[in-house]
Amino acid sequence: MRQSTFEESMECRGGGYKGFNHTFQDVISVENLLRAWKKFLPGKRMKTDVQEFSLDLMENILELHQNLFDYTYYHSPYQAFRINDPKPRQIHKSLVRDRLFHHAVYQVLYPFFDRTFISDSYSCRLNKGTHKALNRFREFGRIVSQNQTKTCWVLKCDIRKFFASIDQRVLIEILKEYISDSDIVWLLSEIIISFDSGKVGIGLPLGNLTSQLFVNIYMNKFDQWIKHHMKAKHYVRYADDFVILSRDKVWLEELLPKIGDFLSEHLKLDLHPDKVSIKTLASGIDFLGWVHFPNHRVLRTATKRRMFKRLETRKENENTLQSYLGLLGHGNSNKLKSKISSLN
Repeated sequence: MRQSTFEESMECRGGGYKGFNHTFQDVISVENLLRAWKKFLPGKRMKTDVQEFSLDLMENILELHQNLFDYTYYHSPYQAFRINDPKPRQIHKSLVRDRLFHHAVYQVLYPFFDRTFISDSYSCRLNKGTHKALNRFREFGRIVSQNQTKTCWVLKCDIRKFFASIDQRVLIEILKEYISDSDIVWLLSEIIISFDSGKVGIGLPLGNLTSQLFVNIYMNKFDQWIKHHMKAKHYVRYADDFVILSRDKVWLEELLPKIGDFLSEHLKLDLHPDKVSIKTLASGIDFLGWVHFPNHRVLRTATKRRMFKRLETRKENENTLQSYLGLLGHGNSNKLKSKISSLN
């Protein structure tokens, strides 16, 4: 059967089927596990479970290598706990040996997959991040509005229960499009299916390093479609939040149901009905913690309230205070910066 135009364009861009030339041994080698340990260790040396693993480090690494080599490796159950960031979230923590393995997998896979991603995907990527996403949004606003001489419309979307809705089978099939080595696919499948959300075959754990990469690989299918098939030139995505800017409101209105259909059909994801909007940039667009206007952005009220609550109820250290001041440096917040400085 002939491939669709979209699938052909993916292949031509290197976004689909060629290029991953690492071997099973590259991933499970003792050398790679030792390199992964060095990446994993910073900031965790004083943790009890890390110290216990360190006592017999080489023995533990060699045992992990052997389990991987002879296909007897299995991922241990997760320890779940809740955080407020800012809304309640359930984090799943795995054992040290499994987290070490996640790092080993990540450092082999990430460099290849990062090259397949579009430039305007900003979550959990080196040299990207929230601040660059915010600046890209501002840049697109100026381009689309022709320096505030034209009306700029913004379609803003959010995916409902993002991590909890990832279809594990779909993810594994996407990985197979890039990786022909069945042993590596087996390794990745062991990580993916190790998580039990209560719904069979659904969800990825918040807290896994590999989950950050997997969701970008998953959403890359959408990124490629929206950019190259639907020709959305001014598109920015950060995790499950994305925006599309255009001077054509009707085009955005017609695009929205197509987006919903693509996400549902290809990725088994749904848009959050309460977090979808088409508004003018001049009216203020709430994106990544800031409300954006044509010439400035201000901190979202809920973000501001949460920040001061933390400052008032906890004894924050100097680094945290400087972090808040750094955050505020990305918008019009001189009064807030003065107020925070006075608390120090």
